[in-house]
Amino acid sequence: MARRKRASRSPLRVWGEVKNGEIVKREGITITTQCIRVPVTDGHTAAVFVKFRKKPTKEQILAAWKNFKGKPQELQLPHAPEQFITYFEEDNRPQAALDRDIYGGMGVTVGRLREDSVYDYKFVGLSHNTLRGAAGGAVLIAELLHREGYFD
Repeated sequence: MARRKRASRSPLRVWGEVKNGEIVKREGITITTQCIRVPVTDGHTAAVFVKFRKKPTKEQILAAWKNFKGKPQELQLPHAPEQFITYFEEDNRPQAALDRDIYGGMGVTVGRLREDSVYDYKFVGLSHNTLRGAAGGAVLIAELLHREGYFD
């Protein structure tokens, strides 16, 4: 049975905003993704294609990735990576075996940012699926909730 393809919607929530206690998805961005599954331990690699309402320059995207600071970085939480997104200039990066453990496995690496003929840009992203994903993500959320006073 063939799997249905659908557009990724999670980033639209991440790039959205909270209004009246609810997450409002970001409008004007079209995203499709393709997961690259290879036999590696603890690494998720994704080929990402993105289209913007107003196309930024490559330099603007790279600057946004370099300068991004989320709440965990702003609060300097114990398990927050110092640099959440790290961009590699090399044509063969990121690679799971080489890059999944960046910042103790809590960072995200990207590379191969290129213009695309259908979408505006394409790139490859990599994260550690256990440390950044399930286990470490849960720890980071708990640290954030504690710092924000939800356990008081």
